[in-house]
Amino acid sequence: MDVGEKILQRFGEIWAIPTLFFIDPWGYKGLSLRLIGSSIMNWGCDCIFFFNYNRINMGLHNDAVEEHMNSLFGKEGADTLRKQLQPMQPYQRELTIAEAICQSLKEIGGTYPLPFRFKHATGKRTSHHLIFVSKNVRGYSIMKEIMAKESSTTEQGVPCFEYDPATIYQPLLFDLARPLDELEDMLLDEFAGQTMTMLQVYDQHHVGKRYIKKNYKDILLKLEAENKITASPSKRRKNTFGDDVKITFPPKQS
Repeated sequence: MDVGEKILQRFGEIWAIPTLFFIDPWGYKGLSLRLIGSSIMNWGCDCIFFFNYNRINMGLHNDAVEEHMNSLFGKEGADTLRKQLQPMQPYQRELTIAEAICQSLKEIGGTYPLPFRFKHATGKRTSHHLIFVSKNVRGYSIMKEIMAKESSTTEQGVPCFEYDPATIYQPLLFDLARPLDELEDMLLDEFAGQTMTMLQVYDQHHVGKRYIKKNYKDILLKLEAENKITASPSKRRKNTFGDDVKITFPPKQS
């Protein structure tokens, strides 16, 4: 059946088991916050939906599809977004629209949204996004690892969370940006003076960032080797950093 109100009713009637939904509206007609919210309403239910960025970017300023845009972002959110986009360059518009849909998802209970971008063959323009949304950090973490493996490029092992056919075989000098160095500074600053396990550090820090668990283990091994943190037990198999290893971060320097 077409994406719309009838599907909302069906969700309420029959979906009572853990389900992974994939919603492809072939554009944006029928795609709404209510639809996505109803799909993740029950326990163990997550959703992936096709987000046609280019069509939505044009639709936000098209009075003929105002109702569809309001259904997707909420009327207040859509109105705010229209004002924000007016003076922006194309790359700024895309970031702002992607951020807006993720914030809207959080407001309906989709606490953990995760977008993945696809580019056209030339690599110059975005084709679309797939957006995953979950109420549980466990589902978010699993999908993050999957999307990381499908990313075209990495920077110091940190995935880009996009598929770009123009660069997948011709990676640029991504190490000129050094995201692991940034992660090192963030951890030393945010957890200064605390003692916690590796898994606690990961769970508290990675949501909303593109770092995966391996990135945290790599940087913690580096910090331990440089005596910037202490880890217990200190005697472990070489180059390993288990989830239950306790880390003590030094206090902030005054």
